[in-house]
Formats: sequence, structure tokens, C-alpha cells
Amino acid sequence: MITLVSEDIWDFDLNEALCEMSSQRREQALKFKHELGRRLSVLAYRLLKKGLQEGYGITENPIFEYNEHGKPSIAGHPEIYFNLSHCKEAVACVLSDHPVGIDVESIREYKEPLVRYAMSDDEVVQIEKADDPAAAFIRLWTMKEAALKRLGTGISNDLKTVLQQNPQFRFTTHETSTYIYTVCE
Repeated sequence: MITLVSEDIWDFDLNEALCEMSSQRREQALKFKHELGRRLSVLAYRLLKKGLQEGYGITENPIFEYNEHGKPSIAGHPEIYFNLSHCKEAVACVLSDHPVGIDVESIREYKEPLVRYAMSDDEVVQIEKADDPAAAFIRLWTMKEAALKRLGTGISNDLKTVLQQNPQFRFTTHETSTYIYTVCE
């Protein structure tokens, strides 16, 4: 498994990077209204390309295919699984020979209704008892979203129970002062 994370959102020439992408991904990146969204999209693709080259020797621009829930795969390479995520501070990419998911989120204040909507009763207690409830919420949120992305279903109605329903999943979580990311295998 290869995990790549970058905070270098503003450290590359956007126009040059857009020219180095597949036309498919360039069109996706240019749909973002603001420059930050474009940069995050481009950087995610650049991390994927780096991982494909380092881990699989693939140097051509990947073209995506999508399942019925919108989860991308690489055309012509069904043996390679990947997932991308970004927040305003970082971009994350994971590649593997088996299904994986990744989520990165900024640590920020949360709203009580979101906690009640997304978390089980035990998780709510865990968040409330934590020294840093905001980080505890984001940690659990990234685990849930990474699990759903690994499943390929996206955020769905089983958000509260996805961790309990998939005890076979393994999670690796990394925290910084501004964001948290989790990989689900």
C-alpha cells in the first residue's frame, strides 16, 4: 500500500500542472469555481500519478472509470485500487492491490446535530469525554468516510453504524495540528 499526503497546495504552477493531466481530469478540475478547488483536484491527481509511477511503474496519465456510486477506478488496471481526498490544508491519496479508502478533514468545530446524525450513541459519549472533542469527532468522521469510500458506496444511510458493521476493516489514522486523515483497508 502506498499513502501520499501533501500540504503543497500553493507550491506549483497551476496552468503548467493542468497541461500535464489527462483531458478528463483537467475538465473535472476546471469545473471548480475557485482556485483552491482546482488546486486540490490537480494535486490529488499529481499524487495519484506519483503513486502509480513509484508503486506500479505506470507513467501515462490515468483515465478514470466510475461505478454506480461514483467511485473511480483506473481504466485498464482493475488490479489497482486507489482513493483520493482533500481538505483546505492537505490532499491525500492511497493506492493498493486491494480495496482501500482514505479521508482527510480539517479539524474544526462541529455542530451537535451533525454529531447526532453521524455518530452512534457510544461514539457520541466518546466525543463528549475526549480532551479535544473536535479532534475526536473528526477522527471518527474520517474513519467512517474512509470506510464508506473503501466500500464504494459514498456517504449513505449507514453512517452511524458503518464501523460496527465492518469490524474486519483496519484503520490507520494520522493527526496534525490542523487536519486528520484515515486510511481504511
